[in-house]
Amino acid sequence: MNYRLTVAYDGTRYLGWQKQGERDSREYLRTIQGKLEHVLSELFGEEISVQGAGRTDAGVHAAAQVANFRTKGLSGRDILPEEVFRYVNTYLPDDVAVLSVKRADERFHARLNATGKRYVYKILNSSVSDVFAERYEYRVEEPLDIEAMREAAKRFLGRHDFKYFSADKTKKSTVREVYDIEIRVQPASELAQDAKHIEIEFHGNGFLRYMVRIMTGTLIEVGKGVRAAESISEILAAAEVTREAAGYTAPAKGLTLKEVEYDE
Repeated sequence: MNYRLTVAYDGTRYLGWQKQGERDSREYLRTIQGKLEHVLSELFGEEISVQGAGRTDAGVHAAAQVANFRTKGLSGRDILPEEVFRYVNTYLPDDVAVLSVKRADERFHARLNATGKRYVYKILNSSVSDVFAERYEYRVEEPLDIEAMREAAKRFLGRHDFKYFSADKTKKSTVREVYDIEIRVQPASELAQDAKHIEIEFHGNGFLRYMVRIMTGTLIEVGKGVRAAESISEILAAAEVTREAAGYTAPAKGLTLKEVEYDE
């Protein structure tokens, strides 16, 4: 039996999605995957392995992570999705929630079948902190030129080799396609007269490790006026430069996995 989950979590106190260490070790239980596997294994009476659509890093959040798991039916009974839903939400900590549980086709795999992902990075551009959003926004004090950032974001669109905009050490392909980058701005006048909330939404067929955070750091540098937008195109086209040629890696806390897409 194959089950499909949609999961939301506050990643602040976790080591990321991907399980670490031995099963039920302290490191294992400090990952989202480990937490889910531990609770589901208790319910089904067998070792459950959960597959996620993406490996969010330590401190990164998710509004709608998608995962799946299969069971061998060792419990001797058919456990309905409604039962799984109630059980996991009873025993998971308050900063992890399973939003839905469905039966899935046996061929469904959360990662391999994904066709696109949307990430949102939240920035507070203000000289004053928002204490109630501190865990979910990255504060930048210097004024940011939003129009310059929007123009620079266009340089990322399309199919490119993003190896210099990632921390991926794998020998697998680092070519990805970015469909769209939208930068939205709202005033944060409750904090300071010139303060604003900035959301950068990235939509693509997939993202490498730290890729969204490095693209964000690069756009922030453009917004501060310390980097030219043209540098993005130059790095993407370069045959050999270093990772340091791109922008810095924005902090994890501002990033949320918003949506995983499938050809339903």
